[in-house]
Amino acid sequence: MTRELLILRHGKSDWSAGTDDYNRPLKKRGKRGAQVIAKWLQDRALTPDYVVSSPATRAIDTTRRVLQAMALESSEVHTDERVYDASLEQLLDVLSDCSPEAERVLLVGHNPGLENLLLYLVPTPPMLPDDGKLMPTAALACLTMPDDWQSLSEGSARLLHLVKPSALH
Repeated sequence: MTRELLILRHGKSDWSAGTDDYNRPLKKRGKRGAQVIAKWLQDRALTPDYVVSSPATRAIDTTRRVLQAMALESSEVHTDERVYDASLEQLLDVLSDCSPEAERVLLVGHNPGLENLLLYLVPTPPMLPDDGKLMPTAALACLTMPDDWQSLSEGSARLLHLVKPSALH
């Protein structure tokens, strides 16, 4: 069985909202970015069958917006505190807890954890863009994965796409 992992960084958040980091909401740009990524996924029929998100406001809002734009139920989102401010080891643990039947997992979270996960999973690091940001807000990495979510070793995945909303306009 071919498995895929969709790694999505939350949309651009509103630093002027006057809240703590965990409760920071999305900016308009962040909401648009989520919709642009959702359309890109939908156009390629990359529908996740298992979704796990950080429960931080900007991440769960990004997740819900992506699922809504793809006409999917947001009630099927598994929120996991480990995804917020996650280390590589925590993200690998989150993935190992995914349903064994899950063929395409959408993981929505934060940097630097998501970039570290991407760099760990692929054998050759993607070329760093001029701005130095591999996974800016609302960026999506699509990877083919090993058959077992519990056996994710270094270099065990293959990067298929690295998409940024700004490049899709």
